[in-house]
Amino acid sequence: MGMVGGGRGAFIGAVHRMAANLDGKIELVAGAFSSDPEKSKLSGEDFFLDPNRVYGSYQEMAEKEAALPEDQRIDFVSIVVQNHLHFEVAKTFIEAGFHVVCDKPMTFNLQQAYELREIVNQSGKIFALTHNYTGYPMVKEARRMVRAGELGRILKIVAEYPQGYAVGDVEGDGQGKINNWRSDPKIAGVSNCMGDIGTHAHNLVRYVTGLEIDEICSELTAFIPGRELDDDGNNLVRFRGGAKGIIYASQISNGDENALNI
Repeated sequence: MGMVGGGRGAFIGAVHRMAANLDGKIELVAGAFSSDPEKSKLSGEDFFLDPNRVYGSYQEMAEKEAALPEDQRIDFVSIVVQNHLHFEVAKTFIEAGFHVVCDKPMTFNLQQAYELREIVNQSGKIFALTHNYTGYPMVKEARRMVRAGELGRILKIVAEYPQGYAVGDVEGDGQGKINNWRSDPKIAGVSNCMGDIGTHAHNLVRYVTGLEIDEICSELTAFIPGRELDDDGNNLVRFRGGAKGIIYASQISNGDENALNI
């Protein structure tokens, strides 16, 4: 496995590395861990990597890894950079001949998603998005029960993902713990809360029930003064086939950590 992003001080990169180690079948062997070449180098030292496989940019990494003999290069790359970079990094590695595991969101906007889909389809490579909750055994069992008709016709679906880590000072000027790139629309995109964790709730609905959304009415709110992007979202949903639903996510739900539920 190679990795782009996830160097010193990064959160989700460490999570990906721990997950990759769970079954002992994946080894981190290369990476461009930061846009700062020196930080990338230091991160490579932290991970005990061959210095020749630690790169100063993802472009250099894709080019040099592709030039290695097939039995020596990375098998796939894990992309854990900020949202606005997902498309370019994924495109670069797919076109260089590598499979890609990318953190969500898939891309920064819809047009990029369509373009990336076309690139992936033409390449024959695997592009995997980390909607990781589908891997839980009870989620798979719920999916099986729905597919087998054991729950009958699905009429109403409620999915929720409340967190409280970003509540901050609701009545004052506090930014909570979200005063970083996730609150910057130039980096995070059009949404913070729904784009970050609401996507997991929707993915859970889609995976378990197999139903697709036909219509949606959304209210996104930034409760904390000064935030440009939402820290709470409520969605009324109509599914194809007639089922109705509610999908909500919040990062100002005090007392909750990762209370994903369907």
